Amino acid sequence: MTMTKNSSPAAESNARGARNVVLVHGAWADGSSWAKVIPLLQQRGLNAVAVQNPLTSLADDVATTKRAIARQEGVCLLVGHSYGGAVITEAGNDPKVVGLVYVAAFAPDEGEAVGDLGKDLPPPAGLAELRPDEQGFLTLTAKGIQEYFAPDLAPLERNVMTATQGPTNATVLGAKITRAAWRNKPTSYVVAGNDQMIPPDLERRFAKAMKAQTITVPSSHVPMLSHAAEVARLIIEAAQSARERA
Repeated sequence: MTMTKNSSPAAESNARGARNVVLVHGAWADGSSWAKVIPLLQQRGLNAVAVQNPLTSLADDVATTKRAIARQEGVCLLVGHSYGGAVITEAGNDPKVVGLVYVAAFAPDEGEAVGDLGKDLPPPAGLAELRPDEQGFLTLTAKGIQEYFAPDLAPLERNVMTATQGPTNATVLGAKITRAAWRNKPTSYVVAGNDQMIPPDLERRFAKAMKAQTITVPSSHVPMLSHAAEVARLIIEAAQSARERA
């Protein structure tokens, strides 16, 4: 793991400040994608809640995330994976959100959509494994998950991810951000160095644009599952930083 900014280990969590962490999954996933990170956050005294986005539209997913934010007692840290980065970029404008953590995630700016990003880079191999249905929802083939989405997970984990993936409405790719929360809130970023769904160079571009506290892990598109300890550590540090500012 490499650090691109200096940071100190997080202190033990306490009741002040950002003790709440709201975790937002991306496309072709669900809240269980945070199953390895949640216990690590709870061990440090953080209240971790995973959102179950319907993946029917960006507006629906933002609304679902904002309901989760509203249920928290006090301020919270918002964490997004993959397409979930677009969700937290919009939902993060909620005044209860004091920081954002992007995990191998898109970070569109105002007026941008996920589908607008990275067109100057070679298309990731995993995108060729998307299949639309008659209702306009996209799913990943078993090959797509096994070889491109999560190849560094155990076979059983990949099989479960294939069976539980959330079909995603293709319209989310064209939905534009109205106000980018990362422009005025502290950010952190996990770059997945072996990602075959979002180019790692694009992830680095997002992190640089946001001036994010950044780590890089040698992971597929799912570092929260393949490198849960490193991801949890960055989230804990972000929560600690929020407490120091509170």
